[in-house]
Amino acid sequence: MIGSLVTVPARDRPDLLGPSVAAAVAADGTPEMYVAEIDPALADTAAFCERYDVDLDVSANCVVVAGRRSGETRFAACVVLATTRADVNGVVRRRIDARKASFAPMDLAVAATGMEYGGITPVGLPEGWPLLVDEAVVTRPYVVVGSGLRRSKLVLAGADLARLPGAEVLALTG
Repeated sequence: MIGSLVTVPARDRPDLLGPSVAAAVAADGTPEMYVAEIDPALADTAAFCERYDVDLDVSANCVVVAGRRSGETRFAACVVLATTRADVNGVVRRRIDARKASFAPMDLAVAATGMEYGGITPVGLPEGWPLLVDEAVVTRPYVVVGSGLRRSKLVLAGADLARLPGAEVLALTG
């Protein structure tokens, strides 16, 4: 148990996962992960960590970044610990080869991922997206991330994030 979260194997509770997340969790070769139901009003990191007694240094945020070059929008998902910030206009912009990069607007991030805002997760991202995982995240024995829905959280080994499709481990914080 992490903090006061009550976790169960994610494969046993697909109802607590966004549709693309449930499909990814059910796929062969997906790392073992757990899911915990939470109050959706407390899905945002600070409120979640306080209410469920989860340390910020094991809470990981997944953000969608959009960049443009030659009229084409390029997306990437970035995973950083809640205690840090992704270097969007440095490392991330260069990785997606964009002239300028920024956090994708909420409506665009939700439409592109099929996940709820505040629940976006690195599990079940659109095919072909780079998943940029900060090197500090993979050193954690476990991390808590979104589940695709605001009403639950996934728990998995930090190193397992590097095994997800499209994953690249980088120094993402500047």
